Amino acid sequence: MSKIISFFKKYWITILIYFGMVMAYKLIADYKLVAPFLFPPSETIVKAFGEYKDTMFKNMIASFQLMIPAILIALCVALPVGTVMGMNKRVREVLHPVIYTISVIPSILLAPFALLIAPNFRSASLFLVVYGTIWSTLFATITGIQTIDRRYLDNAATLELHGFKRFFRVILPAASPSILAGFVNSLRSTFLILVYAEMYGAKYGMGYFVKKYSEYGLYSETWAGFIFMVIVLVIVMQIFERVKSRLLKWTM
Repeated sequence: MSKIISFFKKYWITILIYFGMVMAYKLIADYKLVAPFLFPPSETIVKAFGEYKDTMFKNMIASFQLMIPAILIALCVALPVGTVMGMNKRVREVLHPVIYTISVIPSILLAPFALLIAPNFRSASLFLVVYGTIWSTLFATITGIQTIDRRYLDNAATLELHGFKRFFRVILPAASPSILAGFVNSLRSTFLILVYAEMYGAKYGMGYFVKKYSEYGLYSETWAGFIFMVIVLVIVMQIFERVKSRLLKWTM
């Protein structure tokens, strides 16, 4: 009970904002203030939730089956490359302009090439999601290692820590706040590209669900899928924020 009270004390303003958003939509929909075809009554959206909840969960699982491997691949590339660039000035000077140039290309512009070159849609989608996810973590890793307090490295030298011991006990923990912050930010890009990829060619997924019913003109189902997708995103982001807070409990 104390946890519930503490939760409401902490988030009561946030809850009021969400409540205000719901009431604003209900006002717009019920009084048909804006495009009633696009803004169906809230009761029909709730009904669509009940009718399609199983379908939406199946599409969520399909999205996760694409998103989780993409995140793992992005981490496996971003962490080693970012570490080498952060620790080696010469490598950083050579590669940073090239990587920065590539990173500013929107993944949406690469979608036609990926769909034509990749052997199947899943491979193309995987490439696009990895491409959209990798950069925030990569640059955060470089920045986190570059900005390590010199005293940590001097203390490591005094304790005769070298090689992997120095990396895992000093460099990685010191850079982890920046790395984790970049990774959490990259999750937003992951969802954006994931939804985009699913909207164009997929047979399952949260983005596919929204696009499918919007094309049919069934906007109650479209809104239900959209709200469900936002709820999933918020839950995933909160989970990773909690994990980040636990891993960085030694920081302020």
